[in-house]
Amino acid sequence: MRIALLDDDEAQIKQLVGALRGPFQPSEGETNCSAFSSGEALRRSLRTETFDVLVLDWMMPDLDGFDLLSWLRTERNDQTPVIMLSVRAAERDVAAALALGADDYIFKPFRPLELRARVARLFERSHRSRLGPASRFGRWDFDSSTNVVKYRPDLPEGAKSEEVRLTEKEFKFALTLFRNLDKPVSRGHLLAAAGYSSESITRSLDIHIYRLRNKLQLDGGRDVQLRTVYGQGYRLQRTVETSPAE
Repeated sequence: MRIALLDDDEAQIKQLVGALRGPFQPSEGETNCSAFSSGEALRRSLRTETFDVLVLDWMMPDLDGFDLLSWLRTERNDQTPVIMLSVRAAERDVAAALALGADDYIFKPFRPLELRARVARLFERSHRSRLGPASRFGRWDFDSSTNVVKYRPDLPEGAKSEEVRLTEKEFKFALTLFRNLDKPVSRGHLLAAAGYSSESITRSLDIHIYRLRNKLQLDGGRDVQLRTVYGQGYRLQRTVETSPAE
């Protein structure tokens, strides 16, 4: 999971990272937390990067969390899950943030286990899938215990589905793309999902994606097509209506 944290208090950032560090499920890799002490810096990042969840402090010295949320929802039409984190506990403030599109609201000082549980719930809800070893996306089945991906075409009942065994890295790349169907996924997001630094092995990512495209035949003939998003990363686009993850 990839999380962006916005707070100008260094001690608070350390507490947030400490609360969210580590995998949320045994089948998940390490949680990647990107900390920002400036709302403008996070906005610049969001023009090219993607995250699974955003945790935004309302009160910031430049662009505050409320205005960043407004920009995200209205100008970018970005529905990335957002948790507002604030000392502002008035009912009207909570209502305003939720009306603008915040998915949750937590008062400071936050409770680490509660924050972690709320982040996990938003991630699961937004991806409409279990975080367990198996996930299904339309005709595609993913089993993280074996790194096997199965495609179930229209076949007579009882016929076997087509199986492809991927490397661990390829499997994580593929699962991240399917979890974000029809949405752009940045290169940094993909690298973080596979346990790489977003600043390293960018050429290796291209090779992984090339192999993945060929192994899973992501050319549009199997309900989805993998496209390059210039200046950002990749998008797995539905070519027919595909059921959400089950």
